[in-house]
Amino acid sequence: MFYHPLKLKGEVFDKMTEEEFFRFCQDNSDMRIERNHLQEILIISPTGTISGLFNNEISRQLGNWNAETKKGYVFDSSTGFTLPDKAVFSPDAAWVSNDKWNILTNEEKKRFAPICPEFIIELKSPSDEISALKEKMLKWIENGVQLGLLVNPDGKETYLYFADGKIDVVKGFENKVGCGAVLEGFELDLSFMKDFYL
Repeated sequence: MFYHPLKLKGEVFDKMTEEEFFRFCQDNSDMRIERNHLQEILIISPTGTISGLFNNEISRQLGNWNAETKKGYVFDSSTGFTLPDKAVFSPDAAWVSNDKWNILTNEEKKRFAPICPEFIIELKSPSDEISALKEKMLKWIENGVQLGLLVNPDGKETYLYFADGKIDVVKGFENKVGCGAVLEGFELDLSFMKDFYL
């Protein structure tokens, strides 16, 4: 069964400033909240336990690579980014280079930073519609992501979205997913999922 995000629309929400939206999210920190480019507020259901396990492992791998290279910063699924089209998205994992991060002010870093990560990962949970996630991936690319991965455990496939519009698909969990020049040397190993999707 798929669960569509609850959309909050209306004059109060449409005219909410970035400051007010940030405060709204802080006041409702037990919920996962995003805002799309139409300024519609989206209340997203929490992930299931297995999805949380998968997400933690993906973040761990990305964090370990970054700890070795020290080329940037890794962010988890509770981090919001304010994109150029004014949407506020929270990917399941994200990476921002040192150069991009260091141009932000301390105040910007404390809120939903006005920055688009160079690299993001979205993980499909059983309640997500793959078509909606594919649309979201295109929005990430439109806003400046250089490489985005959409991991679909149900279909045993990973979609790679590139800045030039190209989309590749890696089938199965046997092959590591390389991230090329964007994250040189990083390969996402999804073999840990095999025990759950035999």
